[in-house]
Amino acid sequence: MKKTIIALSALMLAAPVFAATTHATDETVAEAHKGADTAKEKLHKAQHAGAEQKLKAEHAAEGKSDATTSKISEGSQKAWHGTKEGSEKAWDKTKQGAEDLKNKATN
Repeated sequence: MKKTIIALSALMLAAPVFAATTHATDETVAEAHKGADTAKEKLHKAQHAGAEQKLKAEHAAEGKSDATTSKISEGSQKAWHGTKEGSEKAWDKTKQGAEDLKNKATN
């Protein structure tokens, strides 16, 4: 009985330490997600800028850089890239939110 009381007392004293560790880990994970999101966003912007420049160069090589159809296709490509980035951001936030809820439920 005495050993049980000592063990329970030790567990109660250690509980706030475990909670603080979990909280710090959650903050670290959130910061890591922010960093990954920023890096992913920069990567996509660079990729999309390259694709847009390539399309413009193709139109210029064909002598159609001032043509309405070229401007429309370039604008469509830019709009598509924006839509795709927005969808990826939303999906990433959804996954992160689900992960946060899962972690809170298990802790």
